[in-house]
Amino acid sequence: MNYLGLDTKKTKKTVEELNILLADYHLYYQKLRNFHWNVIGKNFFDLHEKFEELYDDAKLKVDEIAERILTLRYQPTSNLSDYLKDSNLDESPSDISDSKMIELLLKDHGLILKQMRKVVEVADESNDEGTIDLIGAYIRELEKTSWMLDAWKMKTSDQLKPVK
Repeated sequence: MNYLGLDTKKTKKTVEELNILLADYHLYYQKLRNFHWNVIGKNFFDLHEKFEELYDDAKLKVDEIAERILTLRYQPTSNLSDYLKDSNLDESPSDISDSKMIELLLKDHGLILKQMRKVVEVADESNDEGTIDLIGAYIRELEKTSWMLDAWKMKTSDQLKPVK
């Protein structure tokens, strides 16, 4: 890979992990659309808007991940059947409570974060700073979103304890 100065054999491993992350983000995106369309109850307005914000962000990340794979001179996975096969995530039903939706998203966040860390680890082995920088920013953003969703489901009695 002359124009980037990266080792092609090592970069192939990065791309394999990026394609899994791409599959994860496709399933995550569709799950957010599902939840956006099907949320009901007293939290409808807040969650309907939040799910839209999250799926808009996921849509951008899908494109950026695919473009990173192209930058590394590989072809991104682009078939839904492959996404279903490769993803760490599962599809979700549409008729679940708002609390269950948040619970499932937090579970997915954990799986996506694990995959992102795997991408960073493999990219580090090939000195691929571009991929590390891209995914590092995603990790920070998803951790913050996870904190916010977790705070949404907390009770007032679940107050955080100060460090002494």
